[in-house]
Order: sequence, then structure tokens, then C-alpha cells
Amino acid sequence: MKDVMNFDAAVIAAVTGHMNDDHLDDNLLIAKAFGYPNATASTMTGLDEQAGVWRVTDAAGEHELRVDWPGAPIADRPQVRRQVVELYKAACATLGVPARDEHEPAEAAAHGHAHGEAHPHAGSSPHGHNPHAAEEAADGPKPFSRVVRESSWSDHSSSEGANFMEDIMRGVASKQDYIDLVAQHFFMYEALEEAATQLASDPAYAGLHPAALVRLGTLEVDLEHLLGANWRDEIRPVPASAAYAARIREVAAEGWLPGIIAHHYTRYLGDLSGGQIIARRVARQHGFDGAGVAFYDFASLGDLKAFKENYRDGLDALGETLDEGEQQRMIEEVRAAYAFNTAVFVDLAELKAAA
Repeated sequence: MKDVMNFDAAVIAAVTGHMNDDHLDDNLLIAKAFGYPNATASTMTGLDEQAGVWRVTDAAGEHELRVDWPGAPIADRPQVRRQVVELYKAACATLGVPARDEHEPAEAAAHGHAHGEAHPHAGSSPHGHNPHAAEEAADGPKPFSRVVRESSWSDHSSSEGANFMEDIMRGVASKQDYIDLVAQHFFMYEALEEAATQLASDPAYAGLHPAALVRLGTLEVDLEHLLGANWRDEIRPVPASAAYAARIREVAAEGWLPGIIAHHYTRYLGDLSGGQIIARRVARQHGFDGAGVAFYDFASLGDLKAFKENYRDGLDALGETLDEGEQQRMIEEVRAAYAFNTAVFVDLAELKAAA
């Protein structure tokens, strides 16, 4: 009998993180249709080539639900996307619930990211509906937030696939690896938050950059915890981080707000989505509690799901003010931001190999 193939931890984290962040009602539909009709809660906890796995709660307690993929066995990430779609459609058919015309639950989940946004744009809201569903199901143009997400999927996956980051996601990276990553974040966010002052001062976009979103202070807390009071003397940007920061400053010097938002979107929505998975894994592996992973603590921001929905609404509003050429220019800047992230991970892997 063939052994069950386990997917990489980074893939599992991205898929489950997205489904649990933004598609809890789809998880619940699957639980009710495939074994627990009275389920009150369901979270996706894993997957392999044969099945997806959920933790289900009903009146009798908690249960593990394993649902075979309709097309099992599967061998790669695009097949995860298709199989989650098929499970969702089958659950809807079993329960007599109309399925959405678009297939966001799987497409977005399969491309979730730990370093840029986990693509949680469509699907469930905290109230059990997708605020963009009617717009997406209509024959009209897609919301700009969705266009941005879909246009950057391949870049997103490349960033996520960098070996250095995969080791951190799997919990096999060293503490020094994590320290090196935090140090690079400092140089990225030093430039990004300088640029973001232009957003904060513009009434149309101030909502994208509230004070609670700012990360530079939390990075200073983390670096002092990790390296001591003289941490500034201990850190240096890798070449890709220096180039990344230079590009952000170039966009800011131009006063190109859509370009600033392209970098802002790529970093912060990743911190609010896949970054939360990183925080949990690193904290567990290295025993951090607060300092060390303060960068990922957005408690003062309030409801993260609501903030992300509002952010996407802001992107949609921005898109309505841009002509087609300017929209494409911004999308290319988003793709460039993902490329910079990938290059940083590659540089960090080379730094580690040379140590």
C-alpha cells in the first residue's frame, strides 16, 4: 500500500490559515455535510494527498473529521485548490445550499501566503456572508482588490516557496534564522512606514494606515529582546533588503500613492494573515511570549478580519479612481514587492550557508 504523502508545512499552514481566517462558514458546511449535521464550529487542521482534516464541535464535544478528496490521491498545490472547490460544491449540494458562482474558497486558500497577503479577499465575513459576493457574482467588472490578488498569485507562491521561509514555517529553522528575518523586517518597515506617512496624511487613505498598524516600535522591542540593547550595531540589511527599501523610498519620493499602497498591501495584509501563523510557530518553537514576536501582535487594531475587509474596500475604492494603465502599473508594483520578498529570503539562505 502506498504511503500517504504529506504536503509541506508551509502549504498546509497557508491553506488552513486562509480557510480558518476567512472561510469558517465553508468549513462548517463541509462538517455538516460529511458527518456532523449538528456541528456548531469547524476549523481546518490539516491535509494530505488523500483527504482534508477538520476539527468539528457539536453538542457532544470535539471530533476529528477526515474527508477524502473527490479526486484523491492528489500530488500538488493546484490540486488542493480544485479539491477544496469540489468539497465545497458537494457540501452545498448535500445540504441544499446554493453554491457561489465563483470558487474563492479554494483558489484563495491554495495560494495563501505567509509573507505577503494570504489572499483572504473573498468568502466569509464575520457575519457569515461575503460583502463582495453580489458584486463578484455579477457580470460587471471584478472588484479591484480581487484583480490585484489574482494577478499576483504566481508571484505570491514563489515568495512562499523560498526555502529559508519554509524552514521557519516548518519549525525547523534556528533561532538565528528567525533573528536574521526580524532584522530584515526592520529595514523594510523603516522605509515603508516613512512612505506610509503620505497615506496617513491623506483623508482618502488614512484608514489604511491607523496608528495601531505601525510596526517599527514592535520590531525594536523584538530586536532588543533577541540581540540586546546594542541591537542597532548588530544588524545589517542583506542586498535584497537594501534594494527593497530603496524602491519603497523611490516610490515615496515620486509621491505615487498607488505605488506606496502596493507595498503597504503586500506587507501588512501578510502580517495580518499568514504572519499570524508564523508568530504561533516561532513562539512555540523558541518559547517567546510577547517580546520576540511583538511584531505580529495586532491586538490594539481590534477585529483583524474587519480591518482586512475595510482595507479591501479601500483598494476597491482606489481602483475606481485609476484608469486601466494606472491599475496595471500598481499591479506590477505589487508583483515587484513579492519579488523583493523572495530575493530577501534567498539572500538570507545564502547568508546562512556562508556562516
